[in-house]
Amino acid sequence: MTSKHPFRLLYFVGFIFSIQYGLVLYINSSFLEQVIPEKIVGLVFTLASFLSILFLLEIPRILSRLGNYKTAIILVLCSSISLFSLSIAHSALSTVIAFLFYTVANYSLLLSLDVFIEEYITSGKIGRTRGTFLGIRNLGILISPSIAVLIVTKASFFGVYLSASLFTLTSLLFIFPHLKNFEDPIYRRILVRETLKKVKQDISLKRIYLSEFLLCFFYSWMIIYMPIYLHQYIGFGWQNIGFIFTIMLIPFVLVDYPLGRLSDKIGEKKLLIFGFSMVSLSTIAIFFLKTQSIFIWALVLFATRVGAAVIEVMNESYFFKKIMAEDAGLISFFRNMFPFAFIVAPLFAIPVLFLVPSFKFLFLTLGTIMLLGFLSSLRLKDVK
Repeated sequence: MTSKHPFRLLYFVGFIFSIQYGLVLYINSSFLEQVIPEKIVGLVFTLASFLSILFLLEIPRILSRLGNYKTAIILVLCSSISLFSLSIAHSALSTVIAFLFYTVANYSLLLSLDVFIEEYITSGKIGRTRGTFLGIRNLGILISPSIAVLIVTKASFFGVYLSASLFTLTSLLFIFPHLKNFEDPIYRRILVRETLKKVKQDISLKRIYLSEFLLCFFYSWMIIYMPIYLHQYIGFGWQNIGFIFTIMLIPFVLVDYPLGRLSDKIGEKKLLIFGFSMVSLSTIAIFFLKTQSIFIWALVLFATRVGAAVIEVMNESYFFKKIMAEDAGLISFFRNMFPFAFIVAPLFAIPVLFLVPSFKFLFLTLGTIMLLGFLSSLRLKDVK
């Protein structure tokens, strides 16, 4: 784990980061639901995402002043403190404020890791490197739901957020000694107008941003509404939900590395077409599920994540083949797709919930929306 070739280090930091993220990922909405009404939970996610976008737009300036090493340390501390605050929060206001700070810090920390990796990565190995990084991160997210459920049943939400806070802090043990000599590139601060102009001029970049937005849109609805649906409407307990989510997340560990290597050889277009087809059809299938069999639910949700995992790797591989480490503005814009989706998706879902006869129509709507990614991928040109 030297600073010259720190990929093992960065992979491990990414793994720790993903564990703390995965511990709270699928319980955040249920946790917030305890202090605020169910139908406005999405609005809190929307606000958190809006603040994240504003902060991420300033990241290039912050990186230029502090450097990525100091920025990463500050973000880790902010994330850990926010998680600890959530573990002891007793009022709606304190809970929401802590959640807002946590969300902003988490999005920004992911971008910081991107800068580290992009600076060290070598040409011709972008797909496999990004696939490995995603696979290791997703391994942490895979094992986290079961841990979270075990903690919830024995120590309530307090134990989950406290554990996540401690996991976050441990990443400092690896960042401090090994990345302090990191040489920052000259960060290009790209204004929103200039970024939009560049994306508009590059049709392939435009389509990969759309692909990333649709994927993040899918994640946002699933993260916010699937736990509520399984728990309140299907009637599963948290232990069953933890089992279902663990099975559901397995594809992210299995396909990331091999598909990353494959994309370096054949390109991303064909795999993106397959991924969007898979995620769309399997999400629509949720609408027709009436069973309470945890195995059938696990299988269907597994299928949705096969498609999502393929899309995720292809998006990462394609995008980072087109940019460089100093393009912090473009990376920021790319990472903004996730918080932006968390703004758009709940705002779109709220009227849907008021108009449709039942909660399950959310997933019929979502599966239909994902067909846009299939159509866009048909016109994508691979990076040569």
